[in-house]
Amino acid sequence: MATDLTGKTAIVTGAAHGVGQAVARAFAEAGAKVMLCDANDQALAEAASDLEDHGERIARFACPLDDRLSAANLVAATLSTFDRVDILVNDLRTALAADFLEMGDREFRTIFEQSVLSIYFLCQAVAKKMVVAAERDEDFTGAIVNLSSVAAQRTVPQLLGYSVACAAIDQLTRSMATALAPHRIRVNGVAMGAVMVGPLREMLRDREGLREEITAVTPLGRIGAAEEVAEVVAFLASDRASFMTGQIVPVDGGRTLLDPLDSPIR
Repeated sequence: MATDLTGKTAIVTGAAHGVGQAVARAFAEAGAKVMLCDANDQALAEAASDLEDHGERIARFACPLDDRLSAANLVAATLSTFDRVDILVNDLRTALAADFLEMGDREFRTIFEQSVLSIYFLCQAVAKKMVVAAERDEDFTGAIVNLSSVAAQRTVPQLLGYSVACAAIDQLTRSMATALAPHRIRVNGVAMGAVMVGPLREMLRDREGLREEITAVTPLGRIGAAEEVAEVVAFLASDRASFMTGQIVPVDGGRTLLDPLDSPIR
């Protein structure tokens, strides 16, 4: 059964590229009205143009989402354009490679602020509007989906800050789920493995043998597509997942199932 989001309005961040863009397209094809958001105005305009066949159900708002004001402005723009918001998808992760012993305060703070705090600000702003909608309409239900990574569980020393941020996003998701459940708002997450988006494509070009390294630790033996993640996000945002909340769903080709040790031990 195809996912149906007809009558729903969604905000999708990181919508100018990669998984966020794939999510926006999946939502539009499922019948939703979609507010695309990204800090890159030019790329966002191109992403919106690619969805122009969906007409007035597509809008865009360019802002960096690095404080409460920008989050409030995005929510206000969405309500002004579509009158409601039923779904929020956060694709706001920032990965900066740095050695732990050499990483400065600014690098760690940047990763945390651009990932965890940005999601926190926007979730709170959207949730407040959803709570009001639920009080006015007994049939209203809200859904929030936060995108994180298997890095929350499978760490790489050079990506310590990113791993910590992803773990924080996962715990924020669980905590919000319990806080918002009484208001008929569900909150779930998607932990991604290796997905073929811009940054990974660049890494594959620059590092010989990386593709083989990735597929070797992925039971399904391949790199995922952004559209595959988008399908899971659309499901979690839909009424088909109406009894799911506080869950972090891995979309990783089975990568988190493997023990890195080759030899069996007890």
